[in-house]
Amino acid sequence: QAETELGVTTDLLESTTDADYAPNLQSFVDKGCNVIVTVGFLLADATKIAAEANPTVQFAIVDSNTSAPNVQGLTFATDQPSFLAGYMAAATTTTGIVGTFGGINIPPVAIFMQGFAKGVEYYNAQKGTSVKVLGWDIAKQDGTFSGDFQDQTKGTSIAKSMADEGADIIFPVAGPVGLGASQFAMDSAGAVKIIGVDVDMTISNPTQAEVYVASVLKKIDAAVLQAVKDALAKTGGGTDYLGTLENGGVGVAITSTITPELQAELDAVTAGIIDGSIVTK
Repeated sequence: QAETELGVTTDLLESTTDADYAPNLQSFVDKGCNVIVTVGFLLADATKIAAEANPTVQFAIVDSNTSAPNVQGLTFATDQPSFLAGYMAAATTTTGIVGTFGGINIPPVAIFMQGFAKGVEYYNAQKGTSVKVLGWDIAKQDGTFSGDFQDQTKGTSIAKSMADEGADIIFPVAGPVGLGASQFAMDSAGAVKIIGVDVDMTISNPTQAEVYVASVLKKIDAAVLQAVKDALAKTGGGTDYLGTLENGGVGVAITSTITPELQAELDAVTAGIIDGSIVTK
């Protein structure tokens, strides 16, 4: 998008292990790239080291904060849309039990799970209900994790375990591992539904679109485009970008049919999150 709209030349490298981080960054520096965007909390240390070694190059990193004067952190208040998803799940569950699990317990994952559980908690407080959340303990800030972001069989296993405990809506925050949960939902003949993460999963995973009731959106594309714009304008270094419901950097795509009454409640909750009267963390 930056290439099309801003006329820049782009290049791409994908790391297969953490040993690739530093060489890939150095490769871009050697090519003369003046804007380098890294993707993922796990690249934070390598990005900081590369930025400090190359102070004239502008860096940006998805899912981490500013770490040097020439690094722009691209962060997302994903607790906000996750809270809405939790509220919706609590309102639509037929068993009174919902679940969430993550890939690894790192901040960009845990923030989704915390927001989701807080949304269920808020619904219970408003409605006098007792919808239960499997997979996350708000007080302990810990829960169920697959241990990686790749092994889909783990997602299937965790989803089955939660379904066995009665969960009928599950929110995986685990990258491709979550696709294993989606496959389990497909095989459940409608007994289990899934809330997607990061992107609208009905679009990114169309063969399993029927299992998704909603997706929590982290609009990385908007953040990266803004980072390139900021770098070109030389205004981005050392300043975090935070995607929120208010600025459109995060959101929820509801892909199931909900009642007008529930939509009105979600709109009211959204307004409360934006004005600060509802706390999502």
